[in-house]
Amino acid sequence: MPVPSDRPPVDRSLLRDDVYRRLRDGIIDGTFAPGEQLKDGELATWLGVSRTPVREALLRLAHCGLVVARPGRSTVVSSLDERATRDARDVVAAMHELAVRAAVPQLTSADIDAMRDAARRFSDALDDGDIDVALSADDELHAVPVTVAGNRAVAAVLEQHMPVLRRIERVRFASADGRRSPDRHEDLIRLCAAGDVDGAAAVAFETWHSLPTSAS
Repeated sequence: MPVPSDRPPVDRSLLRDDVYRRLRDGIIDGTFAPGEQLKDGELATWLGVSRTPVREALLRLAHCGLVVARPGRSTVVSSLDERATRDARDVVAAMHELAVRAAVPQLTSADIDAMRDAARRFSDALDDGDIDVALSADDELHAVPVTVAGNRAVAAVLEQHMPVLRRIERVRFASADGRRSPDRHEDLIRLCAAGDVDGAAAVAFETWHSLPTSAS
């Protein structure tokens, strides 16, 4: 496995989560390609940590579908499986609809402003062709109603299933369909600001449910 030559620093106080995020992001951004074998010793050397947090991260990545772990044999990056993507997309769409439905009556002007700011940065990032920044801004926008809703079960389900969709989101934001995302954001924010629970929930659902299920 070709491991990158640079060694990103790891936050020791949050070692397990940091290692997980770095490996997750490496799979999502293509640093580790589908079908590539992941060896815990090489990954540990790259990150400058022991094998234990790497093994724990690989188990979490298997749980969310980004790697396929074969105990005693090998761990490989999973392919973009259409069925798995569709299943994750449907669950994520339902969770965001539920979160928005619960959050709209509680959203403050500061919450709406935070969504607008994230939407602006998202649109600017798309114009600049910076998909990583666009993904980050998109996360921030949709995190507002999820946080305001305060449903820990929803947050836990999203944490499990969102990683599978990240590779598909990159495909969308780099495509012509991605150019329609700012309009979806504008509709969502407008309906949230107007207190339109049903309308905002419907837009939230469709935003996620319209994701493609393959990279083709």
